[in-house]
Amino acid sequence: MQLKIGELAKLSGCQVVTIRYYEKAGLLSAPARTEGNYRLYDEGAAERLHFIRHCRLHGMTLSEIRELLQFRDHPTRSCRWVSQLVEKHIASVEAQIVELSHLKEHLQTLLRSCSGDRGGDCGILEHITGTECECCKALHCHLGARGSRKG
Repeated sequence: MQLKIGELAKLSGCQVVTIRYYEKAGLLSAPARTEGNYRLYDEGAAERLHFIRHCRLHGMTLSEIRELLQFRDHPTRSCRWVSQLVEKHIASVEAQIVELSHLKEHLQTLLRSCSGDRGGDCGILEHITGTECECCKALHCHLGARGSRKG
């Protein structure tokens, strides 16, 4: 089975640009090319893309996925190594849950600051714009430790 990139995208539910990105990132091998320079993917690439997509759905980073793929391609370590990677990922998820909990509390505080009837003098906007908001300072400490967020 040989698939062009658009066919692979349709089959996998992945965008063409994402498939190209995974190639550039080294998660997918460079495919064969036709005489017209179209990419041709085999079943192995489709299966590998399926694996990558499942890892992404589990919230794994590209770095974690790369490690799992290396192990999968060359299983020289014990399976315990994979368990340790997942344990580290769980710890990361737990840290994100704490951050999201702080964010939720902050948003609830913002919501309480709005009476809904002050027109252009909105309490939420005042808090977000201001520099003295204790919640914003506390939230900045929590989020600032991790660096900027990716959208």
